[in-house]
Amino acid sequence: MSLDLGKLVTEGSNSATMELDRLSTLEMCSVINNEDKKVPDAVESCLPQIAEAVDMIHAALKNGGRLLYIGAGTSGRLGVLDASECPPTYGVSPLLVRGIIAGGRTALTDAVEGAEDSRVDSLRDLSAYGVDSCDVLVGIAASGRTPYVVSALEHAKNVIGCKTIAISCNPDSPISHIADIAITPVVGPEVITGSSRMKAGTAQKLILNMLSTCTMVKMGKVYGNLMVDVVPTNLKLIERQVMIVVDATGCTRTEALYALKQNNQNCKQAIVMLTRKCSSKIAAELLEKYDGSTRLAIEHGVAE
Repeated sequence: MSLDLGKLVTEGSNSATMELDRLSTLEMCSVINNEDKKVPDAVESCLPQIAEAVDMIHAALKNGGRLLYIGAGTSGRLGVLDASECPPTYGVSPLLVRGIIAGGRTALTDAVEGAEDSRVDSLRDLSAYGVDSCDVLVGIAASGRTPYVVSALEHAKNVIGCKTIAISCNPDSPISHIADIAITPVVGPEVITGSSRMKAGTAQKLILNMLSTCTMVKMGKVYGNLMVDVVPTNLKLIERQVMIVVDATGCTRTEALYALKQNNQNCKQAIVMLTRKCSSKIAAELLEKYDGSTRLAIEHGVAE
Protein backbone atom coordinates (compact mmCIF):
# COMPACT_ATOMS: atom_id res chain seq x y z
CA MET A 1 0.00 0.00 0.00
CA SER A 2 1.35 3.43 -1.01
CA LEU A 3 2.78 5.68 1.70
CA ASP A 4 2.25 8.92 -0.23
CA LEU A 5 1.05 10.83 2.83
CA GLY A 6 1.03 14.10 0.92
CA LYS A 7 -2.24 13.15 -0.72
CA LEU A 8 -4.04 12.74 2.61
CA VAL A 9 -6.08 15.67 3.91
CA THR A 10 -5.17 14.77 7.48
CA GLU A 11 -1.47 15.04 6.61
CA GLY A 12 -1.73 18.46 4.95
CA SER A 13 -0.24 21.66 6.30
CA ASN A 14 -2.69 23.98 8.03
CA SER A 15 -2.28 27.58 6.85
CA ALA A 16 -3.91 28.87 10.06
CA THR A 17 -1.14 27.42 12.23
CA MET A 18 2.01 28.11 10.21
CA GLU A 19 3.25 30.55 12.90
CA LEU A 20 2.03 28.54 15.90
CA ASP A 21 5.37 28.64 17.68
CA ARG A 22 5.37 32.45 17.57
CA LEU A 23 2.03 32.82 19.37
CA SER A 24 1.28 33.54 22.99
CA THR A 25 -0.29 30.79 25.07
CA LEU A 26 -3.74 32.35 24.79
CA GLU A 27 -3.36 32.82 21.05
CA MET A 28 -2.36 29.17 20.64
CA CYS A 29 -5.41 28.05 22.60
CA SER A 30 -7.60 30.29 20.45
CA VAL A 31 -6.22 28.84 17.22
CA ILE A 32 -6.79 25.27 18.43
CA ASN A 33 -10.31 26.15 19.57
CA ASN A 34 -11.14 27.69 16.18
CA GLU A 35 -9.94 24.57 14.41
CA ASP A 36 -11.94 22.33 16.77
CA LYS A 37 -15.10 24.26 15.85
CA LYS A 38 -14.86 22.74 12.36
CA VAL A 39 -15.32 19.20 13.68
CA PRO A 40 -19.09 19.22 14.44
CA ASP A 41 -19.85 20.49 10.93
CA ALA A 42 -17.78 17.70 9.40
CA VAL A 43 -19.61 15.14 11.53
CA GLU A 44 -22.99 16.68 10.67
CA SER A 45 -22.35 16.02 6.98
CA CYS A 46 -22.12 12.30 7.83
CA LEU A 47 -25.36 11.99 9.81
CA PRO A 48 -27.20 9.91 7.13
CA GLN A 49 -24.37 7.36 7.10
CA ILE A 50 -24.17 7.35 10.92
CA ALA A 51 -27.92 6.71 11.17
CA GLU A 52 -27.65 3.88 8.64
CA ALA A 53 -24.80 2.39 10.67
CA VAL A 54 -26.84 2.58 13.89
CA ASP A 55 -29.71 0.70 12.25
CA MET A 56 -27.28 -1.94 11.00
CA ILE A 57 -25.74 -2.37 14.46
CA HIS A 58 -29.12 -2.51 16.17
CA ALA A 59 -30.36 -5.20 13.79
CA ALA A 60 -27.24 -7.27 14.41
CA LEU A 61 -27.48 -6.99 18.20
CA LYS A 62 -31.17 -7.94 18.14
CA ASN A 63 -30.20 -11.09 16.24
CA GLY A 64 -27.52 -12.17 18.70
CA GLY A 65 -24.57 -10.38 17.15
CA ARG A 66 -22.03 -8.02 18.69
CA LEU A 67 -20.52 -4.62 17.96
CA LEU A 68 -16.75 -4.67 17.58
CA TYR A 69 -14.43 -1.72 17.03
CA ILE A 70 -10.95 -2.21 15.60
CA GLY A 71 -8.16 0.31 15.16
CA ALA A 72 -4.57 1.26 15.91
CA GLY A 73 -3.11 4.03 18.06
CA THR A 74 -5.54 6.81 18.95
CA SER A 75 -8.27 5.28 16.80
CA GLY A 76 -7.95 1.94 18.57
CA ARG A 77 -7.94 3.56 22.01
CA LEU A 78 -11.12 5.48 21.19
CA GLY A 79 -12.82 2.24 20.19
CA VAL A 80 -11.76 0.53 23.40
CA LEU A 81 -12.93 3.55 25.41
CA ASP A 82 -16.39 3.57 23.85
CA ALA A 83 -16.79 -0.18 24.29
CA SER A 84 -15.67 -0.12 27.93
CA GLU A 85 -18.27 2.52 28.83
CA CYS A 86 -21.25 0.50 27.60
CA PRO A 87 -21.56 -2.09 30.44
CA PRO A 88 -21.71 0.37 33.38
CA THR A 89 -23.83 2.92 31.53
CA TYR A 90 -26.33 0.59 29.89
CA GLY A 91 -26.11 -2.62 31.89
CA VAL A 92 -25.07 -4.74 28.91
CA SER A 93 -22.66 -7.65 28.96
CA PRO A 94 -19.00 -6.64 28.53
CA LEU A 95 -18.97 -9.11 25.63
CA LEU A 96 -21.61 -7.21 23.63
CA VAL A 97 -19.45 -4.26 22.60
CA ARG A 98 -15.71 -4.92 22.27
CA GLY A 99 -12.73 -2.80 21.32
CA ILE A 100 -9.78 -4.39 19.52
CA ILE A 101 -6.53 -2.42 19.31
CA ALA A 102 -3.36 -3.21 17.36
CA GLY A 103 -0.70 -4.32 19.81
CA GLY A 104 -3.19 -5.52 22.42
CA ARG A 105 -3.69 -4.14 25.93
CA THR A 106 -0.13 -2.78 26.09
CA ALA A 107 -1.00 -0.38 23.27
CA LEU A 108 -3.66 1.30 25.42
CA THR A 109 -0.96 3.18 27.34
CA ASP A 110 2.24 2.66 25.35
CA ALA A 111 3.10 2.89 21.67
CA VAL A 112 3.65 -0.56 20.15
CA GLU A 113 5.96 0.08 17.23
CA GLY A 114 4.86 -1.36 13.91
CA ALA A 115 1.61 -2.83 15.25
CA GLU A 116 -0.54 -0.81 12.85
CA ASP A 117 1.43 -2.09 9.84
CA SER A 118 0.67 -5.78 10.39
CA ARG A 119 -1.97 -7.27 8.10
CA VAL A 120 -1.57 -10.62 9.86
CA ASP A 121 -2.04 -9.53 13.48
CA SER A 122 -5.53 -8.18 12.78
CA LEU A 123 -6.64 -11.56 11.42
CA ARG A 124 -5.27 -13.25 14.53
CA ASP A 125 -7.11 -10.74 16.71
CA LEU A 126 -10.41 -11.25 14.88
CA SER A 127 -10.04 -14.98 15.47
CA ALA A 128 -9.20 -14.47 19.15
CA TYR A 129 -12.39 -12.45 19.61
CA GLY A 130 -14.43 -15.06 17.76
CA VAL A 131 -15.82 -12.61 15.21
CA ASP A 132 -18.54 -14.28 13.14
CA SER A 133 -21.12 -13.45 10.49
CA CYS A 134 -23.65 -12.18 13.06
CA ASP A 135 -21.35 -9.37 14.24
CA VAL A 136 -20.69 -5.82 13.01
CA LEU A 137 -17.06 -4.74 12.70
CA VAL A 138 -16.27 -1.02 12.76
CA GLY A 139 -12.84 -0.16 11.38
CA ILE A 140 -11.46 3.14 12.71
CA ALA A 141 -8.51 4.85 11.02
CA ALA A 142 -8.04 8.59 10.56
CA SER A 143 -5.94 8.03 7.46
CA GLY A 144 -8.25 5.32 6.15
CA ARG A 145 -5.26 3.30 5.02
CA THR A 146 -3.87 1.65 8.19
CA PRO A 147 -2.88 -1.90 7.09
CA TYR A 148 -4.06 -3.49 10.35
CA VAL A 149 -7.56 -2.05 9.85
CA VAL A 150 -7.70 -2.56 6.09
CA SER A 151 -6.85 -6.24 6.47
CA ALA A 152 -9.40 -6.69 9.28
CA LEU A 153 -12.24 -5.18 7.26
CA GLU A 154 -11.34 -7.15 4.13
CA HIS A 155 -11.28 -10.41 6.07
CA ALA A 156 -14.44 -9.64 8.02
CA LYS A 157 -16.42 -8.79 4.91
CA ASN A 158 -15.08 -11.31 2.40
CA VAL A 159 -14.22 -14.31 4.57
CA ILE A 160 -16.23 -14.08 7.80
CA GLY A 161 -19.22 -12.48 6.09
CA CYS A 162 -20.14 -9.96 8.79
CA LYS A 163 -21.34 -6.40 8.27
CA THR A 164 -18.65 -3.73 8.19
CA ILE A 165 -18.44 0.02 8.84
CA ALA A 166 -15.47 2.31 8.19
CA ILE A 167 -14.69 5.58 9.99
CA SER A 168 -11.95 7.66 8.39
CA CYS A 169 -11.18 11.35 7.89
CA ASN A 170 -9.87 11.26 4.33
CA PRO A 171 -12.16 11.07 1.29
CA ASP A 172 -11.86 8.09 -1.04
CA SER A 173 -9.85 6.09 1.51
CA PRO A 174 -9.14 2.34 1.15
CA ILE A 175 -11.34 1.37 4.11
CA SER A 176 -14.24 3.45 2.76
CA HIS A 177 -14.23 1.29 -0.37
CA ILE A 178 -14.18 -1.96 1.59
CA ALA A 179 -16.90 -1.38 4.18
CA ASP A 180 -20.65 -1.71 3.72
CA ILE A 181 -21.05 1.79 5.19
CA ALA A 182 -18.39 4.51 5.06
CA ILE A 183 -18.48 7.41 7.52
CA THR A 184 -16.02 10.09 6.43
CA PRO A 185 -15.93 13.38 8.34
CA VAL A 186 -13.34 15.52 6.54
CA VAL A 187 -11.99 17.80 9.24
CA GLY A 188 -9.08 19.20 7.24
CA PRO A 189 -5.40 19.53 8.16
CA GLU A 190 -4.51 19.32 11.82
CA VAL A 191 -3.16 22.13 14.00
CA ILE A 192 0.06 20.13 14.25
CA THR A 193 0.69 18.60 10.84
CA GLY A 194 -0.28 14.93 10.85
CA SER A 195 -1.35 14.86 14.52
CA SER A 196 -4.65 13.12 13.86
CA ARG A 197 -5.26 12.59 17.58
CA MET A 198 -6.62 16.14 17.46
CA LYS A 199 -9.49 17.06 15.09
CA ALA A 200 -9.69 13.62 13.50
CA GLY A 201 -9.70 11.97 16.91
CA THR A 202 -12.41 14.32 18.14
CA ALA A 203 -14.56 13.55 15.09
CA GLN A 204 -14.11 9.81 15.65
CA LYS A 205 -15.08 10.16 19.31
CA LEU A 206 -18.26 12.07 18.41
CA ILE A 207 -19.23 9.40 15.88
CA LEU A 208 -18.56 6.53 18.27
CA ASN A 209 -20.70 8.34 20.87
CA MET A 210 -23.58 8.35 18.39
CA LEU A 211 -23.14 4.74 17.28
CA SER A 212 -23.24 3.29 20.79
CA THR A 213 -25.69 5.77 22.32
CA CYS A 214 -28.29 5.60 19.56
CA THR A 215 -28.01 1.81 19.43
CA MET A 216 -28.58 1.55 23.18
CA VAL A 217 -31.57 3.90 22.97
CA LYS A 218 -33.09 1.68 20.27
CA MET A 219 -32.45 -1.34 22.51
CA GLY A 220 -34.57 0.18 25.29
CA LYS A 221 -31.63 1.05 27.51
CA VAL A 222 -32.82 4.65 27.81
CA TYR A 223 -36.18 6.09 28.92
CA GLY A 224 -36.52 9.68 27.77
CA ASN A 225 -32.93 10.74 28.33
CA LEU A 226 -32.39 8.63 31.46
CA MET A 227 -29.93 5.72 31.61
CA VAL A 228 -32.41 3.35 33.20
CA ASP A 229 -30.11 0.32 32.96
CA VAL A 230 -27.21 1.96 34.78
CA VAL A 231 -25.32 -0.48 37.00
CA PRO A 232 -24.93 0.84 40.61
CA THR A 233 -21.26 -0.07 41.06
CA ASN A 234 -20.29 2.95 43.19
CA LEU A 235 -21.86 5.58 45.45
CA LYS A 236 -22.31 8.07 42.61
CA LEU A 237 -24.20 5.55 40.49
CA ILE A 238 -26.33 4.39 43.43
CA GLU A 239 -27.39 8.01 43.91
CA ARG A 240 -27.94 8.38 40.18
CA GLN A 241 -30.40 5.48 40.28
CA VAL A 242 -32.44 7.31 42.90
CA MET A 243 -32.41 10.51 40.85
CA ILE A 244 -33.46 8.60 37.73
CA VAL A 245 -36.48 7.07 39.45
CA VAL A 246 -37.47 10.44 40.92
CA ASP A 247 -37.08 12.20 37.56
CA ALA A 248 -39.00 9.52 35.67
CA THR A 249 -41.95 9.21 38.06
CA GLY A 250 -42.14 12.42 40.08
CA CYS A 251 -42.03 10.37 43.28
CA THR A 252 -40.25 11.34 46.47
CA ARG A 253 -36.74 10.19 47.33
CA THR A 254 -38.17 7.88 50.00
CA GLU A 255 -40.53 6.29 47.48
CA ALA A 256 -37.70 5.87 44.98
CA LEU A 257 -35.50 4.14 47.55
CA TYR A 258 -38.34 1.81 48.50
CA ALA A 259 -39.15 0.96 44.87
CA LEU A 260 -35.52 0.26 44.06
CA LYS A 261 -35.21 -2.01 47.10
CA GLN A 262 -38.38 -3.88 46.07
CA ASN A 263 -36.93 -4.39 42.59
CA ASN A 264 -33.37 -5.37 43.49
CA GLN A 265 -31.97 -1.98 42.46
CA ASN A 266 -33.49 -2.28 38.98
CA CYS A 267 -34.39 1.24 37.79
CA LYS A 268 -36.68 0.07 35.01
CA GLN A 269 -38.78 -2.13 37.22
CA ALA A 270 -38.96 0.53 39.92
CA ILE A 271 -40.17 3.10 37.38
CA VAL A 272 -42.79 0.78 35.90
CA MET A 273 -43.98 -0.30 39.35
CA LEU A 274 -44.43 3.29 40.54
CA THR A 275 -45.93 4.61 37.31
CA ARG A 276 -48.42 1.80 36.80
CA LYS A 277 -48.96 1.28 40.53
CA CYS A 278 -48.36 -2.43 40.20
CA SER A 279 -46.27 -5.04 41.98
CA SER A 280 -42.60 -5.61 41.23
CA LYS A 281 -43.55 -8.98 39.73
CA ILE A 282 -45.93 -7.42 37.23
CA ALA A 283 -43.40 -4.68 36.45
CA ALA A 284 -40.85 -7.37 35.58
CA GLU A 285 -43.39 -9.21 33.42
CA LEU A 286 -44.25 -6.06 31.49
CA LEU A 287 -40.63 -5.27 30.79
CA GLU A 288 -39.99 -8.82 29.63
CA LYS A 289 -43.03 -8.68 27.34
CA TYR A 290 -41.81 -5.47 25.72
CA ASP A 291 -38.12 -6.44 25.36
CA GLY A 292 -36.98 -4.18 28.16
CA SER A 293 -38.60 -1.02 26.83
CA THR A 294 -39.66 1.11 29.79
CA ARG A 295 -41.79 3.37 27.60
CA LEU A 296 -43.72 0.51 25.99
CA ALA A 297 -44.18 -1.23 29.34
CA ILE A 298 -45.66 1.96 30.81
CA GLU A 299 -47.72 3.22 27.86
CA HIS A 300 -48.96 -0.01 26.26
CA GLY A 301 -48.23 -2.81 28.67
CA VAL A 302 -50.84 -5.29 29.78
CA ALA A 303 -49.47 -7.99 32.04
CA GLU A 304 -50.15 -11.58 31.06
